Amino acid sequence: MSSAQDRAAGTGAGPPAPGGTGSAAEAGTSYQGTGYLAVPDGDLPAAQSGFTVLAATLMILSGLWSFFVGLTAVLTQSFFVAQSNYTFQWSVHSWGWLHLILGIVVLAAGASVLLGQTWAKALGIFLAVCSGLSYFVFLPYYPVWSIVMIAVDVFVIVALALSIGRHEAG
Repeated sequence: MSSAQDRAAGTGAGPPAPGGTGSAAEAGTSYQGTGYLAVPDGDLPAAQSGFTVLAATLMILSGLWSFFVGLTAVLTQSFFVAQSNYTFQWSVHSWGWLHLILGIVVLAAGASVLLGQTWAKALGIFLAVCSGLSYFVFLPYYPVWSIVMIAVDVFVIVALALSIGRHEAG
């Protein structure tokens, strides 16, 4: 690490301190933040895109998990046992097909988000809402797993919404 004197003189690894002189390469670069946490303005979207990549990865994993949950429900209907007295009641076979199809679509949308498609981010938000609702209604069949998947869907919605807002502002 460089010392405070190096940063003030503009010779350290961090951005020049206020009033300090920077190198010729840093002369036209503006910085956002203070101290070592400052990033050049040109690098800010790349630094914040980690949530988008994480959301896309979680969409792919969520799609795979939904696919396998659906496949399990379609092939072995006795695996999931519903609790009685739940407001929403569908057959396990119907839930299996819903999760199977939704899982394939969420997986494809997650791959498209990783490829940088803007339309896929909007579709990903819609699909995460649909997935969250389907897992909400799936609660009596597999309660803990449903709550975990709803939390993942909420994160995906927030991350993709922030990503879309950042690109529109930029």
